[in-house]
Amino acid sequence: MTDDFDAADLGVLDGSLKGFPPASVGTHAATFLGARPALADFTTPLVTLDRSAVTDNVETMRQWCERAGVGLAPHGKTTMNRALWRRQLDAGSWGVTVATPWQLSIALDWSIPRVMLANALVQPEHLRAVGRALDEGDTEIVVWADSVRAVEIMARVLAEQPPRRPLPVLVELGAPGGRTGARDHATAREIADAVVASPELALAGVSGYEGALAHHGDKGSLRIVRDYLESLAALHTELLTGGRYDERVDTVIVTAGGSAYFDVVAEVLAGLRDLDGARGRRVDVLLRSGAYITHDDGFYRGITPLARHEGVGAFRSAIHGWATVVSRPEPGLALIDGGKRDFPFDEGLPEVQGVRRAGSSTVEPLAGATTTAMNDQHTFVSLPPGSDVEVGDVIRLGLSHPCTTFDKWRALIVVDDVRLAEPHAVDAVTTTFG
Repeated sequence: MTDDFDAADLGVLDGSLKGFPPASVGTHAATFLGARPALADFTTPLVTLDRSAVTDNVETMRQWCERAGVGLAPHGKTTMNRALWRRQLDAGSWGVTVATPWQLSIALDWSIPRVMLANALVQPEHLRAVGRALDEGDTEIVVWADSVRAVEIMARVLAEQPPRRPLPVLVELGAPGGRTGARDHATAREIADAVVASPELALAGVSGYEGALAHHGDKGSLRIVRDYLESLAALHTELLTGGRYDERVDTVIVTAGGSAYFDVVAEVLAGLRDLDGARGRRVDVLLRSGAYITHDDGFYRGITPLARHEGVGAFRSAIHGWATVVSRPEPGLALIDGGKRDFPFDEGLPEVQGVRRAGSSTVEPLAGATTTAMNDQHTFVSLPPGSDVEVGDVIRLGLSHPCTTFDKWRALIVVDDVRLAEPHAVDAVTTTFG
């Protein structure tokens, strides 16, 4: 019997999934994984998802948000997996954030009760689909806008067949040098006015993304982030006190917060939260952090807010790569059978964490080994002098950036706990990427 992930959805294995051993072909995935095969039985290249780390990370984030006084709408683009989204919802998340209209359509197909599109929605066909969803179902859909032009497109398309519920819109505030978002309050006010003028739309709050403005955890970066968030808070206060938010909106939303600076977001914005409406309107403050569910052994490990504060817990990396040494062409060099097609490299190369000797099922340390380059199907591993790593040994890799890990795999093997002497497979998660 597998866990509550996706093995049953994989059906009968046919050899098309990377990592599953040839002996599994013709067997139903749930049956094969239900027998808890040893991790050492799988072929490489392979990426695994650590069940224990996922469970711990979800609970750690839940507790952190509760203490900080903020809500959470985790970004679903990290995993694009229904079972993992459901785990986040079951832990109390407001809903799920998505990045594109296509991802929004997936969320609707999966019956996610609340979905935030952290982007402008200006494609007519997707707008018509959202209009139908507002008519036919109870799913709450929230979108962003950072231009009057975007508001005009939404209003025009939805007016073709006005939905029974207005589409809630958040005014996105950006900053010079950032990504999307109105560059100043004057532009943001113009956008808000355009939303208010359209009966098919409802001004529902403000939004932004601080992660495009800084990339480090030093004091200067944190000051840049804080200044931006204070500007976002000021915009919300201006719209709130001016009575600009639509009365058809039950709870106004203020949202920011990726995975790198959610502590600063909470420090600046949590005080705006007013779930009971004691100050006139119900207001929720939502983080959109997504990478926490798996964390990593690279970019997010280096910048995670939890490392900046004591006594708040810690995330653990739940994703690991596995690749077999296929060549030792010269002293100090090993080539392994996984590369850019298998492991992420956009936020740093994988790190060598250990070696499983040929014929063994346990991982031992491999000090002094580093990855130096990647090709499509190979990674170069620099070995310390005198290393006895041999062809046939399996290298365990720590990975950086979960988002580009998941989108390289149709299915990831779920293991019970990678820290065990002999980890076993217990399930699989499938991904849905375009």
